[in-house]
Amino acid sequence: MRALFWILLLGNVIFFAAMQWGGSLIADERLAQVQPALHEEKIRLSTAPVAELPVVAAESAPLATESGTPVCLEWGDFSGADLTRATAALSALQLGDKLSQYQVERAISYWVYIPPLKSKAAVTQKIAQLKERGIAEYFVVPDAGPWLNAISLGVFKTQEAAQHFLDDLRQAKDIRSAQMGERASKLKTTVFVLNEPDAATVAELTEIQKDFSGSTLKNVSCARIDNVE
Repeated sequence: MRALFWILLLGNVIFFAAMQWGGSLIADERLAQVQPALHEEKIRLSTAPVAELPVVAAESAPLATESGTPVCLEWGDFSGADLTRATAALSALQLGDKLSQYQVERAISYWVYIPPLKSKAAVTQKIAQLKERGIAEYFVVPDAGPWLNAISLGVFKTQEAAQHFLDDLRQAKDIRSAQMGERASKLKTTVFVLNEPDAATVAELTEIQKDFSGSTLKNVSCARIDNVE
């Protein structure tokens, strides 16, 4: 009986093992039927170039106006000594007919001046002192009122620009008697316009503009400039 028991047990083990291995073989065969065969002789590496993404270059110029609209570069406002300096700086760029200008009239401005002196002799002496210290731009006020014999050294559209000029007079030229004040009068300032400048010109002018405190450099529509002129 014990021998029969062991024979039956061994038969069951062999039966379950056969079932297990047989199932795995059937599954592998089915997968082989579903998966298409790979033909190595037909595999080729692609040599077609990969499409490159477009590169957008950074622009050094200020932002442009509406697409398709000609863009002009406007720089201003200037008067007095700053106008002389700005004109010289632009002349060095040799812009030709691309450069134009227009004037703006303002009712209130700021000026830097030498207070009224006691006599014409004192005015002459002060002018000689200004010339010795490199001041070539000045104007003697001819009014018969309280500003008689005052000397104007520059008129500016903003208080910031006037203060910067005054600080330079005191520190670089040692003109201690100069003062700054608001002047209610008609002041004409000049604005320069560059017609569709190239990137190199924009870069040069952007660098020059740093030497002119209070001036503004910006892009505008050329059509608007034509209307102003």
